[in-house]
Amino acid sequence: MRRYGKHTDEDDIRARPNRKGNRPRTHIRPKHEDAAEGMVLTVDRGRLTCLVEDRTILAMKARELGRKAAVVGDRVALVGDLSGRKDTLARIVRIEDRTSVLRRTADDDDPFERVVVANADQLAIVTALADPEPRPRLIDRCLVAAYDGGLTPLLVMTKSDLAPPDKLLELYGDLEIPYVVTSREELAAGDAAHRVREQLDGRVTAFVGHSGVGKTTLVNALVPEDLRRTTGHVNAVTGRGRHTTTSALALPLSGDEGWVIDTPGVRSFGLAHIDPSRVIHAFPDLEPGTENCPRACSHDEPDCALDEWVAEGHADPARLYSLRRLLATRERTEGD
Repeated sequence: MRRYGKHTDEDDIRARPNRKGNRPRTHIRPKHEDAAEGMVLTVDRGRLTCLVEDRTILAMKARELGRKAAVVGDRVALVGDLSGRKDTLARIVRIEDRTSVLRRTADDDDPFERVVVANADQLAIVTALADPEPRPRLIDRCLVAAYDGGLTPLLVMTKSDLAPPDKLLELYGDLEIPYVVTSREELAAGDAAHRVREQLDGRVTAFVGHSGVGKTTLVNALVPEDLRRTTGHVNAVTGRGRHTTTSALALPLSGDEGWVIDTPGVRSFGLAHIDPSRVIHAFPDLEPGTENCPRACSHDEPDCALDEWVAEGHADPARLYSLRRLLATRERTEGD
């Protein structure tokens, strides 16, 4: 082995050539101050369709973003080929701060939360009044996720020609949640879409609901004809709908005065990511009754003040049952 003394000449030092011919790596990343602003419309197997001005751009996430993922509704910064031409690919170099986030887990035993939609102003919870039957527990879970994520809830009841909305309206009437009741005939005639549209103008609204409730049918009535999605049917034996929407997609309202985000139908809405102490915020009709609760009350114990609050007629007993059902589910998960 060749050894060098104290007085080596620089010509004696041999440096390995850079075989790849590229520059050495650096920790200094470009700021991309000239990047174009865009909105993520949909995500498909690592490719993101974004809207930049009036062009639809196909992009991929830059490696420098690490594991941070962009979702539908995200405001992003893009560089590269922004022409939107076929076989071109831009690069997302920055994801801007989010104003709201709709999260869910597959179930209450799943520790991994999934961001469904970002930057939505409103969550439209779509439920059928029949075929399939309403699921108030799923509605409650969606309300919890909406309040926790900073979205304003909107209740949309479909298929009123098959069953009246009175029962659900009584259950959620005290919450002062905006609602719209529609029928299949009204959707076909366009009257129902007009009433729903009044609640959506100027906002970004995410639509969520059980499979088969008519969510995508309603979305199709609100967006331009050339952007409409495939719809399915309800199984006559199981009462379940078939998943026709497989990925979230942001679509402009007719007239470009707002956005709707159609999401895949859900059969469960896990809340493993939400602190149980925040669940009560989704029940504003019950929350004032907790003022006299013992410290660190679980709201499901003998000294809970909510029992007296409900007994005095301030809230529907069904709402307290729903709250405790959610909390009990979370407690079982934590104890496993």
